[in-house]
Amino acid sequence: MNHARWKLARERKIAAGAAGYGESPEVEAVRTEIRLAFDLGQAVHDRRTRLGISQTELAERAHMTQPQISRIELAGTVPTLPLLARLSEALGASLNIALDGGVPTVTLSPTAPRD
Repeated sequence: MNHARWKLARERKIAAGAAGYGESPEVEAVRTEIRLAFDLGQAVHDRRTRLGISQTELAERAHMTQPQISRIELAGTVPTLPLLARLSEALGASLNIALDGGVPTVTLSPTAPRD
């Protein structure tokens, strides 16, 4: 089982155990952080595969290492804002993170090529 699936399985197990009992603010904060990390990783993976590039090529474009890209895609880390800016530029996309409405969403939308 890969890391992302393990985290998702862990989150589901926690949710099943907490069903009907209400969650503490700490548990909800952790759940939100996990969800954001997973959504970001999935968005990066989806965009990278649509572009047909490897993790190594993306890492070179973003001035990162391949293990850093892997950790982001597997939701093992939450990158800093400057790193997110480099990553979205390397993917030729605009990174959008909506935190309103209680359900955060992460999208990478292709940008127009620059001349």
